[in-house]
Amino acid sequence: MGDVERPEASNAGTSTIEASTPATVARVMIVDDQTLFRAGLARLLEEDPRVQVVGQAVDGADAIKRVAVLKPDVVLMDIKMPNMDGVEATRRIVTEHPGIKVLVLTTFDADSYVLQALHAGASGYVLKNSQAEAIVSSILAVMAGERVMASAVANRVLNMLSGTTTPKEFYDGLTAREVEILKLLATGQANKQVAYRLRISEKTVRNHVSNMYAKLQIYDRSQAVLYAVRKGLIEL
Repeated sequence: MGDVERPEASNAGTSTIEASTPATVARVMIVDDQTLFRAGLARLLEEDPRVQVVGQAVDGADAIKRVAVLKPDVVLMDIKMPNMDGVEATRRIVTEHPGIKVLVLTTFDADSYVLQALHAGASGYVLKNSQAEAIVSSILAVMAGERVMASAVANRVLNMLSGTTTPKEFYDGLTAREVEILKLLATGQANKQVAYRLRISEKTVRNHVSNMYAKLQIYDRSQAVLYAVRKGLIEL
């Protein structure tokens, strides 16, 4: 994720008054059900004078309660959490507090849940393995009204949101039924179980699997699982 460029203050007429003018500090709340990650990220962000971590929440429901009290500028929102996921929490927060920005935290570049969060009103997303400086830059960018996405997939995500790219294109030509079967296969279900679950014949499942493998240029179930993980269809 490229850092967002911000205009530098002019050196013309530099004075002690200008040097002492306080910069805008982003008030941030972190929402993640993993305590170690949440606390570690808070420590890293607090090292930057441009950020103040005003609170932490353990899931979406907790986030909604705390946002109403703390009124942060930006919420760093994990997606997959118990009780209430980040998508629903994002939708509630941006509806009830239009001035608060939500920035999604994710592990995958093109997680399907991220697309749902963007549709729900998130201003962008950052990868959990990003450098602290990049995350701070993203926080400041969304505060300034920009949208922030990992550069590797930004165009694809924007095209999905604008409708110029269809879900079929996002999943490399797979049909909705093939995506459905892929998710079930990736969770360890056999063809017979998939057929029973979807109320179709086992032969139909085999045909779909064959077509799916051809489109993705893969040859076995392990590769299908990796593809499903990369697309955010399942978690390992």
